[in-house]
Amino acid sequence: MEYKVQGSGVEDWETLILLYNSALKEIGTKVDILNDEFQHIHQYNPIEHVKMRVKTSESIVRKLKRKGLDSTIKNMQQYVSDIAGIRIICSFTSDIYRIAEMFRNQTDLKILDTKDYILAPKESGYKSYHMIVSVPIFLSDSVYDTKVEIQIRTVAMDFWASLEHKMNYKFETNVPEHIKQELYDCAKMVSALDDRMLKLNEEILKYARENSEQ
Repeated sequence: MEYKVQGSGVEDWETLILLYNSALKEIGTKVDILNDEFQHIHQYNPIEHVKMRVKTSESIVRKLKRKGLDSTIKNMQQYVSDIAGIRIICSFTSDIYRIAEMFRNQTDLKILDTKDYILAPKESGYKSYHMIVSVPIFLSDSVYDTKVEIQIRTVAMDFWASLEHKMNYKFETNVPEHIKQELYDCAKMVSALDDRMLKLNEEILKYARENSEQ
């Protein structure tokens, strides 16, 4: 059977959502396989848990309006990169870069963009590693390249980001300065905690290796 490559162009909402849900399934399966392989080779699971979601139509429309764009299917595909999103929660910062590299090695994925908010946190203190990837979705007679946003962060980063999200939703754009400062201070504590936990884990692994050689 010959497949017609459609890029990312679809014309109706139902097909659009089908593609994004299918793309999440594809990425989710990849995550499961990578985690199983890592467990097989290293006897260690780098992934604590995974969250997946497809944005609601209301959320997509709001994002397009903020960009000054009309709410068309074409604009949704072209200008909204996080309609389908998967969040991967890890134990340690080192796991984040290890998982990101695993995705780069997947030959059927196209890496469209990356943002390292760990090396360069946002002004608020937000830290995470973001990737926009394109995954081919095979329907009965066509192939559609479909974008997925991948966020990779530690448990501590995710806890902080959840609180920031709730704060922004509660206050919208009028967050009191003392609350923003307190949250920023918490971000620094989260970063210090991640560093200490990573060093502690490395000490544990070193101790285990030394004792196994005796």
